[in-house]
Amino acid sequence: MNNLKLQKVASQVRRDIVRMVAAVNSGHPGGSLGCADFLTFLYFEWMKFNAQEFNMDGKNEDLFFLSNGHISPVWYSVLSRAGFFPVNELATFRKLSSRLQGHPSTDKKLPGVRMASGSLGQGLSVGVGAAQVKKLNNDKSIVYTLHGDGELQEGQIWEAAMYAAANKVDNIIATIDYNGRQIDGDVEDVLSLGNLELKWQAFGWEVFHMDGHDFENMRSTMMNAKNETGNGKPIVIIMKTEMGQGVDYMMGTHKWHGSAPNAEQLQSALNQLEETLGDY
Repeated sequence: MNNLKLQKVASQVRRDIVRMVAAVNSGHPGGSLGCADFLTFLYFEWMKFNAQEFNMDGKNEDLFFLSNGHISPVWYSVLSRAGFFPVNELATFRKLSSRLQGHPSTDKKLPGVRMASGSLGQGLSVGVGAAQVKKLNNDKSIVYTLHGDGELQEGQIWEAAMYAAANKVDNIIATIDYNGRQIDGDVEDVLSLGNLELKWQAFGWEVFHMDGHDFENMRSTMMNAKNETGNGKPIVIIMKTEMGQGVDYMMGTHKWHGSAPNAEQLQSALNQLEETLGDY
């Protein structure tokens, strides 16, 4: 898919995000908006999967695990727009008995979701395990995971990182949404992560950097990362994004990490985002 088409999909995804969160006055728009471009790229150009015949095994398909499950609005939007389930189901977000819970769950068998997430720090462990299974089955497809930068303050991330390197799990590409903000403020102020590149390298990972809002840069970086798979090292991409990207009043602050816009703020956001695929 060319960059213009990707931009149009991402714009619609952002409209979905703000409408979903505003409708129930609950959810996490900031990080969702920031990752809209990346997840659009993953599902509409990069990963190989069969949305119509989804199953939990995912044999011979690329797998994606969302570790920072609070940004479920962006994932649900992308999954629906990519054909995993009807787009109009987005209207049930965070409602009783909905398959689209505030954090992704597996109990209601929502197509596209293979792990429950929301308790931060667990997604890398699951992704590494899935990648090992693929290696054992001689399955050449890739496992992708996404994590928040504040999530790296969880110790389990680094346990999984050590394990993956020690066991040469070289068919996983983990991406860090590095927007520098978390629920309580700037990451640097809450608990500094220091030099992430040196940390991951010290843990035995191959490190790449990527602009999470530039599709051309995503394409080249992801290709370079994929070309390094199979070389004995797990791979991590430090992806620079802006929390709230696309909605001016949500950018440059952590305050929209988990706050919903009111009716007036929603209209302001929608005025900034082009409707390209039709609202649900």
